[in-house]
Amino acid sequence: MKTVVGVTIGEAIGRYGFGDHHPFGPHRMGAFWDEAQHQGLHALVTVLDPHMASHADLALFHSESHIERVRQSSLKGSGYLDAGDTPSFKGVYEAASSVVGSVLDVIDRMMKGTLRRGFVPIAGLHHARPDRAAGFCVFNDCGVAIAALKALHGLKTIAYVDIDAHHGDGVFYPFEADPDLIFADLHEDGRFLYPGTGHAHESGKGAAAGRKLNIPLPPGCRDAQFREAWPRVEELLRQHRPEFILLQCGADSISGDPITHMELSPASHGHAAKRLCELAEEFGHGRVLAVGGGGYNPANLAKAWCAVLDALCTVPSPD
Repeated sequence: MKTVVGVTIGEAIGRYGFGDHHPFGPHRMGAFWDEAQHQGLHALVTVLDPHMASHADLALFHSESHIERVRQSSLKGSGYLDAGDTPSFKGVYEAASSVVGSVLDVIDRMMKGTLRRGFVPIAGLHHARPDRAAGFCVFNDCGVAIAALKALHGLKTIAYVDIDAHHGDGVFYPFEADPDLIFADLHEDGRFLYPGTGHAHESGKGAAAGRKLNIPLPPGCRDAQFREAWPRVEELLRQHRPEFILLQCGADSISGDPITHMELSPASHGHAAKRLCELAEEFGHGRVLAVGGGGYNPANLAKAWCAVLDALCTVPSPD
């Protein structure tokens, strides 16, 4: 099968942001896509338009009360959706729903076989919980994606790998006891960074014990430490051979991010994406979907996400 990579680009997801003075500002998608065009990666992909999630889509993961709260806040267009990190704005419901819907659209295409791999840059909102927004995240597209892969596509084993500097608490805790989700997260130690979770001893509960991997990394962590820890991710995935791999490739773990303390280079992101693509091919399906996650230095996220996109495009798959 030819390697066909879809990338979702469009105003509907570009609107997801909280203004020029907020870390999650409005220029992140443009910074990435400008760099992708500069590197010639745009010529290797199928560009997809955003899609908006339905209420039923959101309800696969989120509570009715949270969905309605966001809808009403979106009409009002002021205040905060959480304790103070995530401002509301007019149209936030539509923007956040478009993030979720775009991820689901790429998943549908991958499951139908028209795409082998995919990338949605404005996505990976891994802090939102089923019943609340948190940490710049209104709806959790990752949580909805996992639920949809199980409920709508019938997959039995799904892998979620997260290399954002912040722990993916909004994915980990709702699925902590779910044996179908193989979870691996390399992040800055929660003693030094929001949300303060993701301790090494948190490895799943009940039937999911041993199927979750949290790897806290020290402030100042560099590529060598990341590479040293990485084989543990591969070992976990090889043990369970997931049918789909979701990569949250937040670029706030790159040196120079304004709100974190890690010092990775984009090479770590490229390495993670390359190895996951190779593993997906080894498992026989090739399915890797990357979602952008955090990253608040535009030059950093552009280079890190392009390193991921380059891997998605260049790792060979069967003809």
